[in-house]
Amino acid sequence: MDDGPRRPDDVMATVARERGAALSAYAYLLTGDLRDAEDLVQDALVKTFVRGRRIELSSAEGYVRTAILTTWIDTYRRRRQWDKVRHLIARGERVDGPAEQVGARSDVQAALRQLSPQQRACVVLRYYDDLTVGQVADRLGLAEGTVTRYLSVAVGRLE
Repeated sequence: MDDGPRRPDDVMATVARERGAALSAYAYLLTGDLRDAEDLVQDALVKTFVRGRRIELSSAEGYVRTAILTTWIDTYRRRRQWDKVRHLIARGERVDGPAEQVGARSDVQAALRQLSPQQRACVVLRYYDDLTVGQVADRLGLAEGTVTRYLSVAVGRLE
């Protein structure tokens, strides 16, 4: 990717075209679902470039990855809050969607699904993004000891 001055729309299009597959793979590790991962990447691209900020092409992918992570964490927190009160307004019937009828997934996806969202985020940042424990702690706003504990428990579960 060259790094000449470009309009924000051009940078977004270039990142989506040239790094879209890598960004989707990153989001897939967090979500465990291809459609959710694609939606997450799309949301992150919009959030990153919506205000027309000038972002250099060389650093754009980092901004999008950060947006993917924060958007996923925010969505998880909202969903967890909703799960606490949903029974107050939801009907008693339950309709299973097609996703629950899908057969077995890959071993990595199944293993990641066993982790809590915090553990999964720590594992993805530490081993997929190759960040240090300190960098993971900074990115997630956690203490290094907390990240170390999450990683220890997660690696134990993955084994």
